[in-house]
Amino acid sequence: MTVMATKFTPEVLLSAPRRSAAVPNSSGTLALFSVTQYSFEEHTRHYAIKVLDIKNGQSYLLFDDAAYTEPTWVSETEFILLKHGDSGISLLAADATKPGSDPYEIANFDGSVSNIKAKDIGNGTIAFACTAPATASGKMLSLTEEKPLSSARVYTSLFVRHWDSYVPKNKSAVFYGALRKDGQASLKLQAPGLVNALAGTKLECPVPPFGDASDYDIGRQGLVFVSKDPDLNPALWTKTDLYYVPLQTFTESKPPPPQIITTGSLQGYTGTPVFSHSGTKVAFKRMRSRQYESDKWRLMLLPDVADLSNVQEFYGTDDGEGGWDLRPEAVVWSNDDSELYVTAEKRGRQLLFKLPSDPLSAAKQLPQALTKDGTVGNFYTLSSRPSDNRLFLTSTSLVDNSSYSIVDAASGAAPAAPVLVSSSSKQGRSFGLSRRQIDEFWFKGAGGDYEGHALVMKPSDFDPHKKYPLAFLIHGGPQGAWGDSWSTRWNPAVFAEQGYVAVMPNPTGSTGYGQAYTDGIATEWGGRPYNDLVNCFEHIAENFPYIDTTNAVALGASYGGYMINWIQGHPLGRKFKALVCHDGIFSTMSNWSTEELFFPVHEFGGTLWENREGYAKWDPAAFSGGWMTPQLIIHSELDYRLPISEGLAAFNALQVRGVPSRFLTFPDENHWVLKPENSLVWHKEVLGWINKWTGLDTAGLSEVLGGLNIG
Repeated sequence: MTVMATKFTPEVLLSAPRRSAAVPNSSGTLALFSVTQYSFEEHTRHYAIKVLDIKNGQSYLLFDDAAYTEPTWVSETEFILLKHGDSGISLLAADATKPGSDPYEIANFDGSVSNIKAKDIGNGTIAFACTAPATASGKMLSLTEEKPLSSARVYTSLFVRHWDSYVPKNKSAVFYGALRKDGQASLKLQAPGLVNALAGTKLECPVPPFGDASDYDIGRQGLVFVSKDPDLNPALWTKTDLYYVPLQTFTESKPPPPQIITTGSLQGYTGTPVFSHSGTKVAFKRMRSRQYESDKWRLMLLPDVADLSNVQEFYGTDDGEGGWDLRPEAVVWSNDDSELYVTAEKRGRQLLFKLPSDPLSAAKQLPQALTKDGTVGNFYTLSSRPSDNRLFLTSTSLVDNSSYSIVDAASGAAPAAPVLVSSSSKQGRSFGLSRRQIDEFWFKGAGGDYEGHALVMKPSDFDPHKKYPLAFLIHGGPQGAWGDSWSTRWNPAVFAEQGYVAVMPNPTGSTGYGQAYTDGIATEWGGRPYNDLVNCFEHIAENFPYIDTTNAVALGASYGGYMINWIQGHPLGRKFKALVCHDGIFSTMSNWSTEELFFPVHEFGGTLWENREGYAKWDPAAFSGGWMTPQLIIHSELDYRLPISEGLAAFNALQVRGVPSRFLTFPDENHWVLKPENSLVWHKEVLGWINKWTGLDTAGLSEVLGGLNIG
């Protein structure tokens, strides 16, 4: 029996269990995953590590201690994990077939170890690797390192701060070691213990601020990792390179120096290096521009780690644009190394594709889609058997927050429906949601030679004969997109269940519609994208009788917040009853207070002194004299991507102009509001604000929030 929520509210969204990706064992019978869940009754977060029986879809609790993290298979039934404690971080081993049994300790580390990986390299040896901050001498930074008496920081180079923190002097590194079983069949870390593969270099891995275990990989012949070019200013350039460290036993006390893998004219970001099962090949992805964070990823192959000069590009073309106009994300090798499986965004979905692992063979046909709906996140081969072509997927959609399924990569030309193993929300039913609420449409683009795409989320009790107010949601990035995916921050179903029809347009600059469409926003921030949104709004008014565009609100975050401020000073702003701007730019002229300076340099056509007109042209502040629509401003103090002064300036302008306005801030949040109690306030503030102006305040959110007022 499925327990259904009476109504999909912010509390339901935020208190729903959040499952990690599930990772199958080598036989495809069990899968490890973790779950977190917040209780608003207890005001605490609960953690658990579970094992899924893939055959029957049932899961079983292994550990419910928040100190236990990162379960990682090392054999058919045994896995390793980390335990965070007062005396450091311990590496433990446990048996997935024995719930309730105690794990045993393999080693203890006096450092912030994370992003662990393990690989059977034969001869009874498990290669082990992890990342941790390191000192200048290459040693793992101690958790108990004595703190200075002064809080002063002095910088002579960039970054000063990044994302939500000031940059420390210590950089992260990849450490490796070897695990073998002793006489009691217990895994032991072999001498000399963990070794820093990056010691003596200026390299750093993972790449901050979002780098993780996908920034490196281990195989039978060593490790590969991604690092920023140490000779370039990291705030001005995106260039990251792939490096190879040859290892035979993973017990080498002094590793060979990392060797760079060059890629010719491709000089931008590098990502997701993955060894083949043979350990001789590496697949990875790379961008061309070294000053554009949203350039197209190109799929690359290093055919043999013995020859680092031979790097090949899949679907390469003479003009450098590439023959496949999608952006590969995650990469996995087939069990026999003959194929690659990749995810890529396409028209509001993130699909799974397959292609031959040899660029010459792949050139004969574009990658074949294996799925057609939803958003595929992490995925793995179901088992390690060479003849097994099945893949185990972790996916989400606009109505389902986590599903595990199996797809057969050997299926025919048409994508086969994945076989569902487990859905956390019973495919949305436990939320009272269904795919009947999802729709989409295309509208005429502002340039005239293209169409824009928009997704639609209707209320669960939708009646086409009624009229519903419009919630017009504008995504950030700007090179991003709304998709058939789940979010705990901007979830369209939350707005739909308040009684809105939520429309999520993907205007110029969005990803998943070809690289030219993505690139079209550069130096056009308030131009083509704004006009696309105008066209989208007019299309809604002319074609959807059940949407009341005279009772509409618009909301956006990051670039979407910028666009709200831009809309506020332009004719489209008069079409809305209220606006919501989360972490948006008030003035492009002050955008150099950000940290990743390559972003404004690319987006506005140069530095502030080289092309001041390019910044001034799309400055919302220049049009603030026309602001008159009620607006909620949200901006948090740890947002170093767009500092809080942007939100304060916008609120100042609204208040001085006498426009009804409200300012919400969190001193402990960054560009995103992540803490459950804060997120609940965020949702109630946002919904209370728009409901007040559209007349949908049936839950009394505006009155409840009155208690938060300070002035």
